Amino acid sequence: MGESAPELDLVLKTPVVLIGMMGAGKTAVGRALASRLGVPMRDSDAEIVASAQLSIAEIFERYGEPFFREKETQVIERLLKGPPCILSTGGGAWMTERNRALLTGQAAVLWLEADLELLWSRVRNKTTRPLLRTDDPRRTLQEILTERTPVYSLAPLKVHVEPGWTISQTAGRVLRRLIEAGAVAEDAP
Repeated sequence: MGESAPELDLVLKTPVVLIGMMGAGKTAVGRALASRLGVPMRDSDAEIVASAQLSIAEIFERYGEPFFREKETQVIERLLKGPPCILSTGGGAWMTERNRALLTGQAAVLWLEADLELLWSRVRNKTTRPLLRTDDPRRTLQEILTERTPVYSLAPLKVHVEPGWTISQTAGRVLRRLIEAGAVAEDAP
């Protein structure tokens, strides 16, 4: 699947932040959306890894989750200061009130909502998910989803990701929702 050319008649008016659970497709959909709009794609987790020169799992092991969350907030603040982009955040970024205020104040925030079965099918064979390093990772994923859903539902925008949708189909649904919300507009000639 190759990258598509930007849809030249569309302009990103504000940064767009994709939130949601691990496995919801934030990074893949973000890349497709950025390609369609001809804007940069940023991933807060990737930026943290690059700056720390450690994997997320290593950061969690060495310094703990609170340290990681502080670095995450700093990276998000920095990325929002740049030109409008698509920003994919880690699954827990939206959980702190400080990040929610920061993100909703400076960006269009869209929750990629997905059901447990879809999430599990996407993350069950991944070893890069430190929160799932438990005796029963599926149950842990369910618990995290149950805990986070009420907070994710505070997001101003939402697209429910359906099983069987391709990345392109999901990105198309997200793009339509962003147009409806005014975050993306048609470029006036």
